[in-house]
Order: sequence, then C-alpha cells, then structure tokens
Amino acid sequence: MSKTTNKARFRQTSLIAIVLLFVLILAGGVVRSSGSGMGCPDWPKCFGRYIPPTDASELPADYKQAYVAKRAAKNQRFAKTLDVFGYNELANRIRQDKSILVPEEFNASRTWTEYINRLVGALSGVFLLLAAVFSFSYGADNKWIPILSIVNLVVIVFQAWLGSIVVSTNLVDWIVTVHMLLALVILGLTIYTYHLAKVHGKPYINTKPLIKIIAVAAVLLSVLQITFGTEVREKIDEVADHYQGVYREQWVEKAGQIFSTHRDMALLVVVFNVMLYALIRRNFNRHSVQQQLMSFIFLMIVLQIGVGIALSYWALPPVAQASHIVLASLVFGAQFYLLLNFTRSVKYTEVRK
Repeated sequence: MSKTTNKARFRQTSLIAIVLLFVLILAGGVVRSSGSGMGCPDWPKCFGRYIPPTDASELPADYKQAYVAKRAAKNQRFAKTLDVFGYNELANRIRQDKSILVPEEFNASRTWTEYINRLVGALSGVFLLLAAVFSFSYGADNKWIPILSIVNLVVIVFQAWLGSIVVSTNLVDWIVTVHMLLALVILGLTIYTYHLAKVHGKPYINTKPLIKIIAVAAVLLSVLQITFGTEVREKIDEVADHYQGVYREQWVEKAGQIFSTHRDMALLVVVFNVMLYALIRRNFNRHSVQQQLMSFIFLMIVLQIGVGIALSYWALPPVAQASHIVLASLVFGAQFYLLLNFTRSVKYTEVRK
C-alpha cells in the first residue's frame, strides 16, 4: 500500500471520525435528557452482555444487588486513586455517597438508549484508531500528525476509563463535566490533525493579529459556556431529583446562579462572534473558507439561542436539551477549524489588503 494511499485514508478516516464524534455528543445528549445514564449499570458490557436484554425477565433475580456491589467496589478503588493524588476530601465524599447503593430499576428504553450511545462511542474509537495507524504515512512530512494522533488515542483510553467511573459513581457531577471537556479535547485533536494533513504544502496566510485574538477569545468563551452549560445540567438533575421528576416548569427557576451565569455568558459569546464576523467580512473574500465557516458559526449560534429560549420557557423539552449540546459542540468545532484556517487554509484564500 503506497504512502499516498495511506495519506488519503488518514484524511478520510479522520473526517468520518469527526462526524461520528458529533453524533456521539448527540447520543450523549439524548442519554442525559432522557435520564438513561444508568441504563447500563456496568461497563463496558451492559448487564454483563454484549447485547443487552429487552425485558427484566431475562435478568437474574439478584441483579440489582450484584451491580450495586460491583459499583461500590469500583468506587472504593477510585477513592484510593484519588487519595494517592492528594484529593482526600473528594475521595471521602465518594466513599460516603449513599446514592450508589440505591439499585436502578430495569428500563428497556433507557438501557438501549445508553447501549446505542456506547456503540457510537466504540465506532468512533475504531475510526480514530485507524486514523492513528494511517497517520504514520505523514511522519516524514509533519511529525506532529502521528504524534498527536497517538496522544489522541491515549486521551480516548482515559475517556473510556472515565466513562466507567461515570457509571460506577452514578453520574457524580464533576466527573460528568470532565467527561464532556475531554470529548472536546478529542474533537479538537482530531480536527487539528485532519487540518494539518489537508494544508500540507500550502502557503501561510498573513492574517491580522486582532482577528486571531478575537477568534481565540471566541473559542475559549465557547469552551467556558459549554462548561457552564454542563454544570447547569447537573444542577437541573439535582432539582429534578428533589422534585422527584415533577413540577418540571420550576426546574430552571430553581437552578440558581449557575443558570444566570450561563445565560449572561451567551450575550458575551454573541458579541465576540459579531466582532469576528465583521472582521472576517472586511478582511477575507466572500467566497473564502473563512467567510463560509463564519456564516455556519453564526447560523449555529442563532439556532442555539432559539433552543436556549425553548429550554428556559418551555420546561426543558428533552429534544431541546440534546440539540443544545450538539449545537454548542458544532460552534466550538467550527470556531476551532476557523482559527486553524487563519494560518494556513484548506484552499487558496484571498486576503484583502
């Protein structure tokens, strides 16, 4: 197999992996919004099977107690790991968390929702592994492509382990947030290595520093906004548990300061992206990839605002919850790709003087 063929396969598998990562984020959003996070009480299998059951009659009579015991044992090991790194207070909180001792009732719909999420994750991992294998064809041209592809695999392994901790700790808040941020790291690394392969041999672009500064700020704001959004979701889960799933129209009101911060941050996101849009319109040809990406970003932000309004005033419809995180991830991915295209572009870009 020629090096040229492997280079093409790297670009193809990377692009497929990027698409699958967005699908995975959507699947994760559906899992959270439908309350299916504990649909499978174990990991990586689901109820000890590669294909989960469809009815409780297929499970042993003591399945609840068995999986509670396994989760408790894993949490004890995790707490010991935290002790080693000096996080004693957090380790003690996990040891004393009684929620993991509450068995989950079998629900076929939630089980299969979580199972499909895991299948998408596994498929994403396969394509990222293939991309890492094909990345060595670029070793002589750009050593960072294979290096970062391998780093990405290490992050994926850690993410998979953290996913098992998410299950065993019964969706402990901070772990869910870290899990989401790591997903962005994996997405960012995949986009970056794909971009490096696409622009190999293409000339550098002389983009004004102010544009790059505003673009970096826009990316960082998006990451911060996603972090706040994840924390809002965690707070909503607490409120939902307190109200035992009813009085849904009051959940947003009871979310507190973190929701207000998330809402106010949205205005800052809009302001920075408006500035970036104006700068790109002034400095790049309207047919350039930069203007195309910025138009896409703006569309996603408008849709995001609409979904946010729906979440606030329509009692958190599950469809809107899943859409909200996917749109936020699309904004981040497009912004990061736009930032990369300010240095070297995937196609010739006319920069206005």
